[in-house]
Amino acid sequence: MVAYWPSMGNFLIYLGVSLPLLAVGMIVFRATTPYNEYSLLKVGGYAPEPSISAAAQAVAYDLGGKLLGMAVVLASAIYHAVSVWDLLTWGVIGMVFQVLVFYLFVLMMPFKVLEEIPRGNTAIGILSSRISLATGLLMAALISY
Repeated sequence: MVAYWPSMGNFLIYLGVSLPLLAVGMIVFRATTPYNEYSLLKVGGYAPEPSISAAAQAVAYDLGGKLLGMAVVLASAIYHAVSVWDLLTWGVIGMVFQVLVFYLFVLMMPFKVLEEIPRGNTAIGILSSRISLATGLLMAALISY
């Protein structure tokens, strides 16, 4: 057990960098959508109206997928990073490309994704989450030296 103590500092440093990066990613994702995800999530479980509950589910899928996609990129960045700056660089690159791919998805669809999710179209929320996760997996594989 004593042999792990030197690595504990490194673990704490990388954790202290990656968790705020994940939080910033979520703030960026929320800032790039025209609806307030947290307000929909908050009332969704207690909503007397089924449409509000469905909107909360669609948003939960969408936001959850973005979180997972970003976490996969960060996990790969941590694994491949040669320094904390390296982790920060890949984390920011991953965040930017996650947003870009989401808006590419928005542009390519024959319907208005940014209107369908807050309306409660859970199918679109699920598809969006899978696109975010697939994007994260692909970007994670691209991080190498």
